[in-house]
Order: sequence, then structure tokens, then C-alpha cells
Amino acid sequence: MDAGEGEPPVVLSQVRVRLISAAERGEWDALMRAHHYLGLTAMVGCSLRYVAESDGRWLALLGWASAALKCASRDTWIGWSATVQWQRLSLLANNSRFLLLPGVRVPNLASRILGLNLARLSADWEAAHGQRLLLAETFIDPQRFAGTCYRAANWIELGSTRGFAKSNDHYVEHGAVKRIWVFPLHRRARRLLAAAMPHPELPRLEVKMMQLSDADAAALFTRLDAIEDRRARRGRRHQQRSLLATIICAVVSGAHGSTAISEWVARLTPAMLRRLRCRRGVDGHYERPSEPTIRRLLATINIEQLERQLGDWLQAHSGCAEPVALDGKTLRGSGGKGNARQLVAAFGHHSNVVMNQVEVADKASETKAVKPLLDSLPLAGRVVTADALHTNAETARYLVEDKQAHYLLTVKDNQPTLKADIASLRMEDTPP
Repeated sequence: MDAGEGEPPVVLSQVRVRLISAAERGEWDALMRAHHYLGLTAMVGCSLRYVAESDGRWLALLGWASAALKCASRDTWIGWSATVQWQRLSLLANNSRFLLLPGVRVPNLASRILGLNLARLSADWEAAHGQRLLLAETFIDPQRFAGTCYRAANWIELGSTRGFAKSNDHYVEHGAVKRIWVFPLHRRARRLLAAAMPHPELPRLEVKMMQLSDADAAALFTRLDAIEDRRARRGRRHQQRSLLATIICAVVSGAHGSTAISEWVARLTPAMLRRLRCRRGVDGHYERPSEPTIRRLLATINIEQLERQLGDWLQAHSGCAEPVALDGKTLRGSGGKGNARQLVAAFGHHSNVVMNQVEVADKASETKAVKPLLDSLPLAGRVVTADALHTNAETARYLVEDKQAHYLLTVKDNQPTLKADIASLRMEDTPP
């Protein structure tokens, strides 16, 4: 083992890894900028900075940042869909910098430091950024490093990047292919990340508090007054329109299920309770609806009538630039074989909010439902996606000419000429 002049030898069992203090930030940045081959620019998104030390001597520096937006090998290995990836990417972190300081040459030190860092990374991330991590990733330049310390620390090598980097809203080719390594921070990280529905073990994502102005509230209640109240007259404690407004705002904020909605309600300010027209008690304070009250209303409400009244209001408050997906579904339990109800819905890619849906006679009738489904929705400048059933000139022309929208349609064997034309373009040879 080598040590600097006058320095005692490094004993692996005495090495510790800790977060730097605010006072150490300048020194950490200066050392990383001076000695790391990539230098130091601002680390993307959320970040943490660590130092490995022994007897007060700094041995190595580590930096963690938000995960890469897209990585084909990683995403294939996880097995998640594009929508799930968008929702759960924050459960990954990227080891963007790892630097053994000059003069530090100790066998097995790098893998020891990685192991110590990974053991505390998720808890530190939760303390700093509000949620735990499920997976760590890093990208290694094979022209410079073999990734030996990552392999020794039980990381998994997945493959290579294509040599592109994100620049603003597009990708540019830089030719520097990197090797991709990941480390699961949970024994079932892949299953939890790829699950179509949130798992009880999945870290709870932050539910944001929607801001509702008095004008927004007035517009919302005008629509809710038209919704039929199916509840029994006896025992009605809260107005239906107030309960519906509360539920809708909670869902737009990211709460899913009656429990999450009731937790969102518990954090409402008196001003929001007033705007949502919650019931006032004899003491003058606003009463918050309970979880059973919310659950009972969700079981009785006329969902189709609610969607007709609120489709455009919901999309206006859940992100106007959000892409819209068209998809047909069979309503489970609605009838026997051949008699089940068929619906076509338009919903947001990221929010999953249903903007509108219409009933059709059968699967083959879905193409005729596009116009009545989308006529009432403002789609100018937005992307509409659909499966191969909707890949036809009439739908494309309607989206572009009538709705001033963009489209992304799937091409399969039902359009053999178009499929052959696309194959002849050799799309696999172009940048992503």
C-alpha cells in the first residue's frame, strides 16, 4: 500500500464514507474540477456529494445526480413501459463522478468505498430529497477504465450506449460509447420499478398540492352542479359537489385511491378548504371529509356523466402540452361473451387523466369514434398516439387539418404498403 509522504498507511476497515458539509463544498468542487478527467459541471437534477476518508485524510470523492432520462439497455433490463419510466425515474440515481485522489493507491480501496457509499445512499437520498432509491447506475468510458471496482462491488454490467447525448430537446451524436452498470438498492428493484400498478413496497412519490384559484373553483362548481347525486338522502353530511371537487383536485395533484386522497385532504389549508366549499362545523372551522366518505362517493358516482362534464377542465389543469393517448377497452363484468361494453378513451400520457370516452358497438367500430371522442378537446400543438387500428389517412388528416395536432401512429401488417415503405427507409441507421 502506498501513502503520501508522512501519511500513515490506509487500513480498509478504518475507511468511512460520509456526506460533505456545506463548508467543504468549495474544496470538494475544486478537487473534482482539477483531477477528474471530465472536470466538474453542474450535476443534473437532485444531487449528493460524498467524501471517503481515513483518520481525517480525504481519499476519494463521489458525486451522485439524477438518472439518465433514457438508456435503452437499462430500460430493457428493468422492463418498464415508457409511462411507468416517466413516473419512476426519480427512484434511480446516477454515480456521475468517482475520483480517487492523487497519491492514493490502496488495493481494493475503490470497491470498498463503493460498497460503503451504496449502503447509505438510499437513506441519505430520502433525507435530502424526500424519497428512497431503488437502483443506482453509472456510465464508464471503456477507453479509460475496465470497471473493475464496480464489478468487485457487485454491480451488473448491462451493455453499451449508442454514443448520443441529450442536448436541450434533442439528441446529438458524440461518438463516446460508454459501458452501462447498475446496482439494485432493493432486492426486488426490477419488479418494483416495472410493475404496472404501484406496489405496497414501492416508495411513495410526493403528492403535490394543487393551487386552485377562486375563479378556477367557480368554473369547476358550475360543472359539478350538473352531476346527479345518487347517494341516499339520509346521512348526507357533505355536499356532493364539494366532495367531487376535493377528489378531482387530489387526483390532479397525483393522489390515487381513497387513502391517498384522504391524506391529501389532511394537508389542505383553510383557504383551500374554503375554495372547495367544505362543510363548516358549529365552531366555524371547515370539516375535512373522511376516507370512508370519499370511498363511498367513488362507489356511487356516475363516472360517465362526470367525464362528460369535466374532460376539458381536467386536461387544462393537468398540463396542456401533455400527449394524449387513444385506446379501446372492454368494460370488465359488463356482459357475457360478445355482449361486453366496448369503450374508447382519450387520456393523458403522464397524468393518466381520462379526458373523454365514448362507447362503441365493437372493436371494429373504434375508428369511427375518433372524431366524437376528440372534437371537444383542444389539441393544437399536442401529440396524439394510437395503436395500429387507427393508422389510416382519414384519422391522420383529421388530427392535422381539423385539430392542428401531431400524431404518432403504429404501423403493422394491416398497412402492408406503408410498412414496406418505412422498412425501406432503414430507420435503424438514424439517430434516436
